[in-house]
Amino acid sequence: MSAARNILTIPAGYPFLDALAQGLMAESDGDPLSLARVTVLLPTRRACRSLREAFLRVTGGTGLLLPAMRPIGDVVEEAGLAGGEGEAGLAGPPDLPPAIDGLERQMQLARLVLARGDLDLTPAQAFRMAADLARLIDEVATEGLHYARLAGIVPDSLAEHWQATLRFLEIVTRAWPDFLGAERLDPARRRDLLLRWQAAEWRQRPPAHPVVAAGSTGSIPATRDLLGVVAGLANGRVVLPGLDRGMDEEGWARLDDTHPQSGMKRLLEALDCPREAVADWPLPYAAPRPRTVLLREVMRPAAESERWRTISGLAEAETEGLRRLEAESDREEAEAIALALRAVLETPARTAMLVTPDRRLARRVAAALGRWEIAVDDSAGAALADTAVGAFLRHLARAAEPGAGPVPLLTLLKHPLSAGGEDPARFRERVRDLERAVLRGVRPGPGLAGLRAALAAKPAADLPADIDREALLGWWDGLAARLAPFFEAMAGTTARFGDLLEAHARAAEALAGTDREPGPARLWRHDDGEAAAALIAGAAETAGPLDAAVGPADFAALLDALLDTVTVRPRYGRHPRLQILGPLEARLQSADLVILAGLNEDIWPADPGIDPWMSRPMRQAFGLPPPERRIGLSAHDVVQLMAAPEVILSRARRVDGTPTVPSRWWLRLGAVLDAAGIALPVDRALALRAAQIDRWTGPVEPCAQPRPRPPVDRRPRRISATRVARWFANPYAIFAEQILRLQPLDPIDLAPGAAEKGMLIHDALADFLAQSLEAGQLAPRDRLIELGRRRFAEELGAYPALTAFWWPRFTVIADWFTARQAARGEARPMALEARGQLDFAGPAGPFRLTARIDRMDRLADGTAEIIDYKTGGVPSRRQVAFGHAPQLPLEALIAEAGGFQDVAPATVTRLAYWRLTGDGEGGTILDVVDPAKGPDAATLVAEARAGMVAQIERFDRPETPYAANIAEELDSGAVYAHLARVLEWSAGAGEAE
Repeated sequence: MSAARNILTIPAGYPFLDALAQGLMAESDGDPLSLARVTVLLPTRRACRSLREAFLRVTGGTGLLLPAMRPIGDVVEEAGLAGGEGEAGLAGPPDLPPAIDGLERQMQLARLVLARGDLDLTPAQAFRMAADLARLIDEVATEGLHYARLAGIVPDSLAEHWQATLRFLEIVTRAWPDFLGAERLDPARRRDLLLRWQAAEWRQRPPAHPVVAAGSTGSIPATRDLLGVVAGLANGRVVLPGLDRGMDEEGWARLDDTHPQSGMKRLLEALDCPREAVADWPLPYAAPRPRTVLLREVMRPAAESERWRTISGLAEAETEGLRRLEAESDREEAEAIALALRAVLETPARTAMLVTPDRRLARRVAAALGRWEIAVDDSAGAALADTAVGAFLRHLARAAEPGAGPVPLLTLLKHPLSAGGEDPARFRERVRDLERAVLRGVRPGPGLAGLRAALAAKPAADLPADIDREALLGWWDGLAARLAPFFEAMAGTTARFGDLLEAHARAAEALAGTDREPGPARLWRHDDGEAAAALIAGAAETAGPLDAAVGPADFAALLDALLDTVTVRPRYGRHPRLQILGPLEARLQSADLVILAGLNEDIWPADPGIDPWMSRPMRQAFGLPPPERRIGLSAHDVVQLMAAPEVILSRARRVDGTPTVPSRWWLRLGAVLDAAGIALPVDRALALRAAQIDRWTGPVEPCAQPRPRPPVDRRPRRISATRVARWFANPYAIFAEQILRLQPLDPIDLAPGAAEKGMLIHDALADFLAQSLEAGQLAPRDRLIELGRRRFAEELGAYPALTAFWWPRFTVIADWFTARQAARGEARPMALEARGQLDFAGPAGPFRLTARIDRMDRLADGTAEIIDYKTGGVPSRRQVAFGHAPQLPLEALIAEAGGFQDVAPATVTRLAYWRLTGDGEGGTILDVVDPAKGPDAATLVAEARAGMVAQIERFDRPETPYAANIAEELDSGAVYAHLARVLEWSAGAGEAE
């Protein structure tokens, strides 16, 4: 039998493994031992498992002796592909050195990168660069190339960058071979030697029993050689997946690397087998709904695309079972796919698989299926860094970094795995208490001790009423004791990488433990936990090369890089009839419904990227394959999957709000069908249901404007002068703030802002004027600068950037302020930061107005002036005159009634805002009282009193509501607008939406 007669194909459209199993069963002709004597070589271990399942489907579950199934792509067994001497009469593979562990290799390569000294790299950057070097080493070994060829691929005329790259690659051409020596091999090199040894063995001593190599396209040269040997065996056969024997010769001759048939063309040329000599695998039935012509035209080489103008032989029947889904967003795409998968389960025994290279889309679909309690694993796996345990380990490392703020710590403590040795629900309550007590607002001091000090120093009056500070301190001490060894190691400067890894793992276990379950059992028990435990153990064993280079500041970034090296895949599928697969996992697989999703350019096919080491001409000169070959392999996957009986092609017009470009295959399919005058069904109903699945479609009744009317005895009986404007402008805000007692939380790790800047300047000026009062004369400008510098050091010591930005403005303010004070003549401060109050007799009882003035000065005529410092905007005279900004007139009302502590009653004739900006001259003064343009102080005070009396009487009536008003220009603190649902009832709701 010639080699050509031993090469066959299973055309696209047939379930490859089922057809292979049926053919082998037919050849056994009922002899149970005949099938067991066959050796089947398949591309991957997954394909071997799937072939076993195919035999079960073919036989209806009847027991039988299966053939020996070996994965070509995973040649690691010491018995070789034939299974050892007992199965094929072989003596076994040669005594090859073992393959170096992948993690150890990356550690050692990172050491070599750092040892060069001519690159300013962190250990994490070196570790990631080592991964690129490892890929280059494997690619060179896979292609059977020798590094000696590198010396001649960069002529002197090329850029110095490429010359420097070649010098850098001496790591793999010289240093790495010297390190490996004769004791170990790179994994790809060992696989190459084993495959070539197996091919040589079968050439010399052909196996006595049949050998079938199925599903491989020979993209690896050593695999291609082995397939050639199998094709030459008297009892050997090579079964190709989806060879297109109907393509015209001109198109076949002009195939490029991006074409799905290019890999098989190279294989047939290497095997010296003409395409017409390839026969069909014995098939028991015709392919359902063949799409041969359609797929051939869609994938026609670009140089041949002009033939689309005269397409012939393309029948509309080829689009039966093929439909298109184009969603508006990636969220809607995931929902639509989940609906399609859910519908499959309505028919008993019907199966479906989603195939996509977009792992985020796969996770979204899996989550969307959860609404029906359908659990489907993404068999392509997820990076360990993205799993629950991986995220927990990353958060712990980030929280312990020197100088880390509250955000990483809160992220860690709020992770579901955090329990601190107690009931997880109780632990989360404590974390929320800690957050409200000290983690919102300005950052506490560094480390565990700094947080404790901030909590201990917090005044009890500033804590929420439901928080027991002493109990919270005791809880924090217990938690800090669990974390202290790792945090202390991270705060040092001499910790070794291996020691940090161990301390990190111990802290993770201590934090994960509950009152019922120890930390190790809870942390390491699932797939991601086992993978993380294995990674940490392996990293600890191989950490030696980086011990000297890695310090605490590098640990978190290096841990991130380590976690990215591991992919976690479920060991067992969670649903018997639904699968979510990546393109590699989907090879040779079949289902009743196949969904190809994420069909956007740079997603499918993926962007080949840029080789970090060689340009395209350099790769070609060296002998490496062009990046486009990966596109050809991906195109072959798409063709095989699109030939299934029922297929949905899916894409999203926008991903994360960004417009997308359809995949080239999506566009080609549309162009071919348009040229043929065939309309491809669009599943608009599925997209519409996905868009509306979480949208309320019933009648909508507009929300009424909130008008709460609490009982009078629950209404506040005191208000500060600074809140009166809000009371007039938006009573609902007072209702939410003082009756519901809802206070907005400060942001976490809040850097000092405008409010803190104003307080700092206020305090410095108050210190300056207080000392001037004590001395009986105005202190010099240098004294104000000294006091300001002291305040800046106390308040902004941890924020040098803010100090550098704000301090020059303060010095300008100091110049303006002291000059202004000197020009005031006999006017002298009589009260600084004074607190006062005034009681009104209301229908429901006494009502108290409170205030705290920045300063009150005694003027030369014996009357008083109230001054309010502003570092931001100030009200206009018009706003004060119309009662929209009554703060200063109300403070004057209290002053005239003698309501300020330790301050004698005084007639107030002047009211002023001093705006302290720090730009221009440094400040400006707005005199509120200007007899030439408006009412005098006495009128303003009288109107303020009348307004307060009327407002008190109004809200002492039970029928008066705390209505929600828009009035943004009057209510600058509209923090309760969302609670009042303003956009739902206000006139501008339509525009806002």
